[in-house]
Amino acid sequence: MKFIENGSVTSPKGFLASGVRCGIRPTQTKKDLALIFAEVPCTAAAVYTKNLVKGAPLTVTKNHISDGFARAVICNSGNANTCNADGEEKAEMTCDALAKALNISANDIIIGSTGVIGQPINVNAIIGGIPELVEKLSENGTPAAEAIMTTDTVKKEYAVEFEICGKTAHIGAIAKGSGMINPNMATMLSFITTDVKISAEMLDVALHMAVEDTYNMICIDGDTSTNDMVSIMASGLAGNEEITTTNADFSNFVSALTNVAAKIAQSIAKDGEGATKLLRVIVSDCKTVEYARTIALSVVSSSLVKAAMFGADANWGRVLCAIGYAGCDVDVTKIDVSFESKAGKICVCENGAGIPFSEEIAKEILLCDEIDILVNMNDGHSNAIAYGCDLTYDYVKINGDYRT
Repeated sequence: MKFIENGSVTSPKGFLASGVRCGIRPTQTKKDLALIFAEVPCTAAAVYTKNLVKGAPLTVTKNHISDGFARAVICNSGNANTCNADGEEKAEMTCDALAKALNISANDIIIGSTGVIGQPINVNAIIGGIPELVEKLSENGTPAAEAIMTTDTVKKEYAVEFEICGKTAHIGAIAKGSGMINPNMATMLSFITTDVKISAEMLDVALHMAVEDTYNMICIDGDTSTNDMVSIMASGLAGNEEITTTNADFSNFVSALTNVAAKIAQSIAKDGEGATKLLRVIVSDCKTVEYARTIALSVVSSSLVKAAMFGADANWGRVLCAIGYAGCDVDVTKIDVSFESKAGKICVCENGAGIPFSEEIAKEILLCDEIDILVNMNDGHSNAIAYGCDLTYDYVKINGDYRT
């Protein structure tokens, strides 16, 4: 498996994409409407937020792909289309207009929205932008990646190439996410494509497996959004024998999908609102995978840990504290903690207690823009990684005037 240079959702065979500005927020000049179009019918699957308050596009999408098939994705930024009485109606209106422009069924369209909650969406602006959106379809996926950004500072797009059943296959993805990032789902939007031939049932299983260790292991601020969704479409044009069961080919596909999702997850965490540092909490030798995931997320979610990392303060006691309230049955007297970055590695805690270490060396390590917090539980064989970022002054500035 290898990552494709400048890869995106159009790297797999059979997919085109575009992104335009339709004017959802008239005061802004950025692209705000994205389209991904499959030239052939695709199997499809999606995972949605567990927030009880859900955006109208999620309800519409869930209904549309209940048969396991899709042909297109349309997504706007600037307005979440959530908590609006006519939200579903306007989402369906958008799908109907796009269906006519693409000559496909409206029930084969995945729709997403991201932005401000509780404000009526300008559906006329979206519908007015569809002709240009369709006209600009191309093999360049970057405009679509740019059009779904809100407070993101960088676009997020990746693709991999790998072998399956003796055929060359691809997976591509774009995503947006910077704030309101917390698991279940991971509080973002991500649209994935692949040319692997796989049944809708197995595609759904694969997506859920990949999400569990990637998108659901991100935390920026502890807020789970209303519009989180990850969707995937599979064109089948790689020419492999269809995957219909959990065989070696399925495992190979899940591995490639997880690698792409992990790359996206890290880029979302690194681009957290106001963030200056990517944090990876790596829990090893834990009793169970569930414990390892819970502990990793507890540490990466701690506001005190995040603030300490911002200040390059090796306050390892905050790591132990977050482990202690994670709700897992652990032996605190076995825990080791280290900090690592490109500047080096330093152990700060052994067997649940502090040890002498150089504060100066620790500070140099924690001044880097990517930091690994290594937690060895010394109590089993299960591992997990959670992704997050530091907590800075700019996070409050960004969210203090998000609407205005």
